[in-house]
Amino acid sequence: MNADAVKMLQGRYCNSLTNYSRFVTREVAIGDVPMGGNNPIRIQSMTTTDTMDTLGTVEQTIRMVNAGCEYVRITAPSIKEANNLAEIKKQLRMRGYNVPLVADIHFTPNAAEVAARIVEKVRVNPGNYADKKKFDTIEYTDLEYRGELERIFQKFTPLVNICKEYGTAMRIGTNHGSLSDRIMSRYGDTSQGMVESAMEFIRMCETLGYYNLVVSMKSSNPQVMVQAYRLLVQTMVAEGMNYPLHLGVTEAGDGEDGRIKSAVGIGTLLEDGLGDTVRVSLTEEPEAEAPVAIALVKRYSLRSQKSKVESQKENTTSSPLERDGVRPHSPYEYKKRETYEVNAFIGGHMVPRVVVDLSAANLKDPAVMNDAGYLYSALLDKYNMAEQSVDFVYMGDSLPSFTLPGNLKQLYNYATWQKLSDKTLCHPVFTLEEYISADTDRRSALNLVRIKNADLDTDAFGLIPLDKSLVFVLETDELHGMADQRSFFMKLQVLGLDVPVIVKRSYISLTPALSEGEEAGKEVSPIGGDLEGATTLLQLYAATDLGALLVDGFGDGIWIDAPQVPTGIITSTAFGILQATRSRISKTEYISCPSCGRTLFDLMVTTQMIRSRTSHLKGLKIGIMGCIVNGPGEMADADYGYVGSGTDKVTLYRGQQAVKKNINSANALDELIGIIKGDGNWIEPAE
Repeated sequence: MNADAVKMLQGRYCNSLTNYSRFVTREVAIGDVPMGGNNPIRIQSMTTTDTMDTLGTVEQTIRMVNAGCEYVRITAPSIKEANNLAEIKKQLRMRGYNVPLVADIHFTPNAAEVAARIVEKVRVNPGNYADKKKFDTIEYTDLEYRGELERIFQKFTPLVNICKEYGTAMRIGTNHGSLSDRIMSRYGDTSQGMVESAMEFIRMCETLGYYNLVVSMKSSNPQVMVQAYRLLVQTMVAEGMNYPLHLGVTEAGDGEDGRIKSAVGIGTLLEDGLGDTVRVSLTEEPEAEAPVAIALVKRYSLRSQKSKVESQKENTTSSPLERDGVRPHSPYEYKKRETYEVNAFIGGHMVPRVVVDLSAANLKDPAVMNDAGYLYSALLDKYNMAEQSVDFVYMGDSLPSFTLPGNLKQLYNYATWQKLSDKTLCHPVFTLEEYISADTDRRSALNLVRIKNADLDTDAFGLIPLDKSLVFVLETDELHGMADQRSFFMKLQVLGLDVPVIVKRSYISLTPALSEGEEAGKEVSPIGGDLEGATTLLQLYAATDLGALLVDGFGDGIWIDAPQVPTGIITSTAFGILQATRSRISKTEYISCPSCGRTLFDLMVTTQMIRSRTSHLKGLKIGIMGCIVNGPGEMADADYGYVGSGTDKVTLYRGQQAVKKNINSANALDELIGIIKGDGNWIEPAE
């Protein structure tokens, strides 16, 4: 990078916090599909077949390419599999598929050295390529630490020289859960440790004159993943580097949870212009991953592109949140924005609240409340609260003809609220003009005011009566809406205002061919245009837009408006976003790997089996890993683990400690439940 670019980015991790501007990285040659620079954001995935099953791997690779994959990764756990990559590549080329192949390497330098002569790219994990992970705590002197680095350098150098000779690219892929004992001993289980783990290997490559590198910072916790990538970019920039970034949330899981968790992590970074290739890790068939990744990436091809330097100059001079010396918020660590508490319900230390819109629903039938998490029994004429029951229902100007649950707060437009004879649990939603009017009735214990970022710069904002009943409902109609809303939060911090904020995002059109200003009929999304497609887009977009704020501690509530999608799906999506950002836990969390050629059982079937018997254990985190490579490390913050350890054999973990080894898979789930019960963490499911 040139000196001016380094100076402009010093202390920051992206070009701009307020305008979309893609961070330009070094171009890396990977076969005939280059990455980085001005190339499109590339899509990739990983096979799940046994690498020795040549035909199965070739067929699966073809399905992945046809689904949109531009790179295909294949595991090479030993020299045997590494050698077979040549036959796989040969068969693919004979069938007209020239997709670049990536060898996935763990533990085995000799396999990496074989693969680097065959495929277009190798992926190495600095935590276990030439280092060790035995969960030992070792105190290193500086001299001993340098000695370990020299040992690693000697072991790593042959691979680098082979890559240089054969023109093979390399991904240095740090995983949060597999940091080496050496890194853990010095840096702990931190984003800094993840970054330093990769930087050590990058520096070694540069010492050897090798620059064909891609870097990743993957974690099953989107918050950790986001912080690590940001810190990585800042660190690289400080050292004059700009290597391409491979984005991914590892072990994201399946279905709604996997899509939401992936979007929180990947989408947050894409919003800031970071990322040159994306892999969405789902516990599903690998060809299901590419369409999700494409839908995530597609949004940013539609964003207006400004010159990076022009954008930086504009923001460093005009934006108070990017001005030199003004750092109202650190993007490298989580800290919830401090607000006052309103009516002992929202703000302060309360969990983020969920709002759903029922203004267009059938308000003559109490069963409509089922979708908001209040299960109505016609026989008993009463409601039961589900695990995911919303906190506010927005009624607009509509009045229900039935009695609502006794603990549910209702929101009405101000003019309608004024006319209510019984205002118990009912609160007004004002426009800014209504709220500052001299004759406004502000006697409600909770007053919500619709506001946009641009309103902060108006005279009207200065007239707002500030009292402890005020809550902002933050809206945006900007194309780069997340940055617009983030700017609002940062301005509030600069102004010293601690008003609670509910973040509202509206998705009026979720037709894939009409996303974010795209012309009708121009392109069709691989996700499809039916309800399932609209649901997936909602999960991805809302998880990106709201999750990106929540992972930084911004937001005391969320409100998703999506007329095309049923209310029940909106409710589930909202709680899924809060769960993925660790803002509010409402269900069991499964840290489930996406499967690969190392997997020792059917992950999709096993995950569903475990989920069917444990999904009622709210707040518990269960890791489901196909093999020891993705075992105790990758499920770093899981409470319990179910890990393949051999054919029909499973090892069970409590945290990172193996408690039952190599038990028969037929009995493994019962044994796991027994451990949970023995720890006092089991509750019987409701009938």
